[in-house]
Amino acid sequence: MLRIHFTAEDLARTRVASTIGAAAETYYSLEMLRRPSLPLPFQRWRASVAGHLGADTAPLTTLVPTTGPGLDLLALAGDSPDIDHAVEALLRAPRTRVRRELEPVAVGPAHRSWARAVADGDSDARRLLAAGLVACHRATVAPYWAASRPRLDVVRAQYARTFLEGGVETLLAALSPPLVRWRPPVLEIRYPRPVEVHLGGRGLILVPTVFSWREFSLLYDPHDDESVPQLTVPAVTDPAAAAALWHPGGPRTDNPLGALLGRTRAAALRLALDGCSTTELAARLGVSLPAVSQHTKALRDARLITTSRRGGSVLHMATALGRELLDGNR
Repeated sequence: MLRIHFTAEDLARTRVASTIGAAAETYYSLEMLRRPSLPLPFQRWRASVAGHLGADTAPLTTLVPTTGPGLDLLALAGDSPDIDHAVEALLRAPRTRVRRELEPVAVGPAHRSWARAVADGDSDARRLLAAGLVACHRATVAPYWAASRPRLDVVRAQYARTFLEGGVETLLAALSPPLVRWRPPVLEIRYPRPVEVHLGGRGLILVPTVFSWREFSLLYDPHDDESVPQLTVPAVTDPAAAAALWHPGGPRTDNPLGALLGRTRAAALRLALDGCSTTELAARLGVSLPAVSQHTKALRDARLITTSRRGGSVLHMATALGRELLDGNR
């Protein structure tokens, strides 16, 4: 049992995030593939990705143990929905944090020296890990991310509505009964081992995740008293909700927004909901970089997206008007 202790200050600081990020979702997808018995909503997904994990994915898959704690890519790569930004964060992560996250992960004998090189700050080993992250994301998450993001938005909107109607305690009580039970001031969650966590005024971030099933994870840095713990909550809870997710490029349905903007620009607007780079747009949409530039210019001219430079990439983000258009279409 996981027991999270709240104070009045913690309740006031509890909030909901839109995604745990492309990197962490990728790692969760690899953990899902390792399960001996896959839940029904994910069986079609596994059939789609079977055989797509090659040698280029090994630097990350070797860090997914069959038992014991896994790697916290949220701590190392951040919560950006853009894999390019996640890779930049991973390459910049402090050596001490990388070593701290790698130490508890059980690595096979054949890869221990490489994992030790990553932990010791070897730049080539770190870049190899980043390349493995990109390869895994391309195989297990990217083809389904365009359809998954609206699902995460729906769950987040449901949380927001519950909060507005009944407050934060009603939201905590409604998370996922009977797996979660709110017994003020403690949130009790079914967990593989007994854990007691006192938030201490930091609050809690609730994060819906795609690649989890009837399981909750509490992610926090025990060495950082100011970091806010994040509780991952499954966003896929039944086969019907999952059926629309496992179509590469998004669900194949008639789309009024596609008829208005064109299918490619409508898809680009969806991908820009929480930010997407030019490179990722090209990969997700299956078009060239010049074509992406034309589509983003049209969306920008219509005030549906904004464009800004972040590090070495260009980030496109849906505006309030773009979000309203997407919400109305859903």
